[in-house]
Amino acid sequence: MNMKKLLISVLMISIMGIYAQEKPVKEEKNWKTSGNIGLTLAQASFSNWIKGGENSIAANALLNYDMNYKKGKNVWDNKFIMAYGLSEISGLTKKTDDRFEINSIYGYEAGNNWFYSAFANFKTQFTDGYDYTSSPKTVTSRAFAPAYLNFGPGMLWKKSDNLYVNFAPATTKMTFVTDTALSNAGAYGVDPGNTYRYEIGMAINGYYKYNLMENVSMENILGLYSNYLKNPQNIDVSYQMNMVMKVNKYISANLGLHLLYDDDALKDVQFKEVFGLGFNAIF
Repeated sequence: MNMKKLLISVLMISIMGIYAQEKPVKEEKNWKTSGNIGLTLAQASFSNWIKGGENSIAANALLNYDMNYKKGKNVWDNKFIMAYGLSEISGLTKKTDDRFEINSIYGYEAGNNWFYSAFANFKTQFTDGYDYTSSPKTVTSRAFAPAYLNFGPGMLWKKSDNLYVNFAPATTKMTFVTDTALSNAGAYGVDPGNTYRYEIGMAINGYYKYNLMENVSMENILGLYSNYLKNPQNIDVSYQMNMVMKVNKYISANLGLHLLYDDDALKDVQFKEVFGLGFNAIF
């Protein structure tokens, strides 16, 4: 795997996607856009270093982009998150981040910051994930294995573009596992041999972004889901925190935390933290 080529490809696709959207957005005054692109790099090299150490290189690319629409009683908020990271230690390459996620909420004003709403959320990953504790390594995930699609009607409480909560009591959740081996193993809650799992339940999604201090912003994304059809007391939890600490126009530090609990995938809490200092474009 050529780490440099892959990361550059991901970043260029992200930039081209933004460029394709920018022109019509600027022409339409009802649209408001914001976001950031970041690329962080880390490297270590050792030669005759008596204390020990392994040569390593790591890189992470991130696109976090918002498109918010408002006209009359209509609001439509969209968020795109694409992230990919790799580390290479003594010739062994592993992923450090891999996300593709789209969130969309439409609302029609009902009064007092409340809106009749409909939402959709889709997420998957770009490349294969592996269990390195087995020999040889085994595939644990692929693009669209799993992939998640949630959608449903509800009520949206929205104070601003940076603070809202959506309640959806009749949410459809679909889990896709398109890889044959993972499907046959019943991975991610699908019945063995099936490529998807259907659920209906209650979803609550919240968003809060604020400035901790000058040039330091924190974004919080919370998702809760209860499946009416099986073990409704076992609530799926997804919490993401993205912090951008701007040093100057081109350099910033980025901290990302992601906490997951989904007993269909793993009966334990999953946690991921990614930190980097590198090039960043805020727009």
